[in-house]
Amino acid sequence: MFSSHGPSVRELAAQALTSVERGYDLLAPKFDHTPFRTPDRMLDAVEETLAQREGSFGAGLDVCCGTGAATGLLRRLCRGRVTGVDLSAGMLAEASRRHADERVDFVRADARDLPAALADSYDLAVSFGAFGHFLPAERPALFSGVHRTLRPGGLFAFPIGAPIPPSSPLWWAVAGFDAAMRVRNAVWRPPFVMYYRTFPLSGVRADLRAAGFTVETVPLEHFGRQPGGAPHWRLVLARRPLHG
Repeated sequence: MFSSHGPSVRELAAQALTSVERGYDLLAPKFDHTPFRTPDRMLDAVEETLAQREGSFGAGLDVCCGTGAATGLLRRLCRGRVTGVDLSAGMLAEASRRHADERVDFVRADARDLPAALADSYDLAVSFGAFGHFLPAERPALFSGVHRTLRPGGLFAFPIGAPIPPSSPLWWAVAGFDAAMRVRNAVWRPPFVMYYRTFPLSGVRADLRAAGFTVETVPLEHFGRQPGGAPHWRLVLARRPLHG
């Protein structure tokens, strides 16, 4: 599951017993050697889909950028400024080290309270693998903040997986992880918010619309379809309207 360059079980346990911010500060130097980094296959699928549907963009924003896995994607899709935002100073330090470019900058900020300086500045915002760190009640602030960063007509894009059926062993593994995390957060402080089953498409779509987006989804055919025909993965395309 982990490479020889990745964190040990002891290091992961130490991370899990701290806050999200501190945990990722500790994990940052080895993060790209864990399964938690967004796979290149997913990044490539999203980039290809956006390029085919939308062409190029002006400026790009990576929300919860981590070590900058999506920075290359944004640099290729966007003609202008590329910004990564993350709460962890350690992750941002790694991102800055790996992506030294005069048109790329990184900003330390809470995604639930994005800086006013970023308002009306971007044409494309993306996010990968971070939404489990936000409770459902926090999604309105998150989505409203991203909406403010976009120029009229700007797009917020991110992948979302199909629900896992209870007949799958993975469903039980994910349910068990979430249950263990809830117990951990009930008895230990500071909390470490990371859940896998708190981001359903129906609720996400409703919260995006409430934040002012128009919303559509397109299948990511790169990952195939389920026996019933539904795609395993979709790309959510939330657009800030040109007017209103």
